[in-house]
Order: sequence, then C-alpha cells, then structure tokens
Amino acid sequence: MSDDVKALVQRCLDGDQDAIRLLVRQYQGQVFGLCYRMLSHRQDAEDVAQETFARVMRHLHTWDGERPFEPWLLAIAGNRCRTHLARRGKRPRAVELIEVSDDRPADLQAARQLAEELQRALAGLREEYRQAFRLFHEQQRSYAEIGEILDCPVGTVKTWVHRARGELVSQLRSRKVVEEVRHAVRKV
Repeated sequence: MSDDVKALVQRCLDGDQDAIRLLVRQYQGQVFGLCYRMLSHRQDAEDVAQETFARVMRHLHTWDGERPFEPWLLAIAGNRCRTHLARRGKRPRAVELIEVSDDRPADLQAARQLAEELQRALAGLREEYRQAFRLFHEQQRSYAEIGEILDCPVGTVKTWVHRARGELVSQLRSRKVVEEVRHAVRKV
C-alpha cells in the first residue's frame, strides 16, 4: 500500500477538506467508469459515483490500511451500483450509439456495426456476467481485483468471465454477426 494514499486517507480522517477533494479527484474517473459500465446510463452513474464517495467518507475509518485502497473503494462502488439496479427494477438501458455518417470508410462502418452488436449482446447477459466481463476486458482488472469489487471468490469470477464469452459468441453467431470458427486443439 502506498504511503501517499495512507497519508491522504489520514488527512481525510483528520477532516482536511483539501485532502478529501484530492482523494475524490484522484479516484473519480475510475469510480465513474465502473458505475457507467455497470449502469449504462450517464446520469445514474454520476449519482451513484457521488453516493459512493459519500459512503466512502462515512466509512473511511473502517478501511484496513494494510490492504490496497482502490479495490476497497471500487467494491463500495460496485455495491452501490447493484443496489441502484435492484431499486431500478429493470435491466440497464442500452448504451446510445453515435450514428456513423455515410462518408466514412466501409471498414469503420463495419467496426461500428460490430460494436453495436456487441453492446446489444452484452445487454442480454446476466448482470454478474456482464460486470465481470467488462471489468476484465474493458478495465483490464485481474480476477482477484474483480473478486474484491464484486465481493465473490476468484473461481466464481473466472466462471462468469468464461460464461460471458461463451454467451456473447453464441448470441453473435445466432444473429449471424460472426461465423462459426473451428479451432484445432493439439495435445502437447
């Protein structure tokens, strides 16, 4: 654990308003990014990120300084998002995609269409599969970090990421977005 983070947390605990602003500024991008990926709605993500920092400040005294700060913070954000989704009572809305103009190259148009199909397929996954998949592939988090954020064992995270991949491929194949590819498996 970085001594800088420990010192910053201690300043926050001592009531230093500049330290609180600095802590929020240092982690707001990561917290908002996680919230946006989980909620797929900018306003909801902003609200939940704000709730997250309010909760962090109320419970900062419970953080174990021997453990990394970031996974603790992101676990709180993930919990806030799950609570928000439960209150919302429906699946997250699909991400609005920017319309591509016809004067762009065909390969860019195809890439945009593939991205749109992938977003549609992601929206169809179970919530925990989608969260684990996005944390692993979009935020490049380790399985251990994802386990802390989602408050589950590493083996469960691996299973969710694996199942998310399988379901995505299956959905993309059924929509004729990708063709079946057969891979030869060699025994070593």
